[in-house]
Amino acid sequence: MWIYIIIAVIIIIVLSIAVIYHDTHSFVVRNYEIETDKIDGEFTFVLLSDLHGYTFGPNNERLIKAVRDIKPDAVLCAGDMFTAHEACGKIRYEAGLHVLTALAGDFPVYAGNGNHERRIKTSTVQYGNLFDRYRSALQRAGVHTIENDSISIPEKNIRISGLDLSYEYFKKVIKKDMEPGHISRLLGDSDRDAFQVLIAHNPQYFPEYSDWGADLTVAGHVHGGIIRLPVLGGVISPAIALFPKYDGGLFERKGKYMVLSRGLGTHSIHVRMFNPGEVCVIKICGR
Repeated sequence: MWIYIIIAVIIIIVLSIAVIYHDTHSFVVRNYEIETDKIDGEFTFVLLSDLHGYTFGPNNERLIKAVRDIKPDAVLCAGDMFTAHEACGKIRYEAGLHVLTALAGDFPVYAGNGNHERRIKTSTVQYGNLFDRYRSALQRAGVHTIENDSISIPEKNIRISGLDLSYEYFKKVIKKDMEPGHISRLLGDSDRDAFQVLIAHNPQYFPEYSDWGADLTVAGHVHGGIIRLPVLGGVISPAIALFPKYDGGLFERKGKYMVLSRGLGTHSIHVRMFNPGEVCVIKICGR
């Protein structure tokens, strides 16, 4: 009897290791569709988030090819393309930089900050001018970096805003309340006539984003809950919240939408289980 139990346990462990290895080193393409009466025709975004310096093939060729094969109208980046932890004495930002700059040669790329970009941006005593150098390299390649600012695509009646929240909005365990009007103080008012896109790394504040007027919020940060279980969804968020409400996928509130990327890489806990990385394709369809 015990021998069968031991064999079963070994099989479960081996299968779990295989799933973790696969999901931690793979990504899938998922499609989302949103209808609106604010644009004519269609417009397709690809959303990338939370690469954390991972590579899928030499120079991220698999990831870049996947995006090129989709042929989007534009690429959105919701941040955390690298991890603000030193490895061998330096921040390894080159992989994320290469992905965005390579894609900028083919498509308009609009990039917002995540908490890791925010960390090196504000901690200049520790990181010096690393963020300025990173941002300058993106801009030289044609990437539109959006930090508490907005860019319009007038021919499609689309406005893209990038929300750069301070680091206190990424606290672990206890969520910081967001005061009414905080987003407007940072970004100004939303454009209620255009299709308003908001790049906002932390999905916890989706109600505040939708109340501000974002027709579509794109976010990341949660990594799909790291481990995903049937029915229950993501198990834990980077904020150490169990079974987070917003873990990945498409969410709707009062006619406003959020596409939450499950991200591409990991950091600190290098595990993904039943939760491969994700490239999001978001098709905006005019009614």
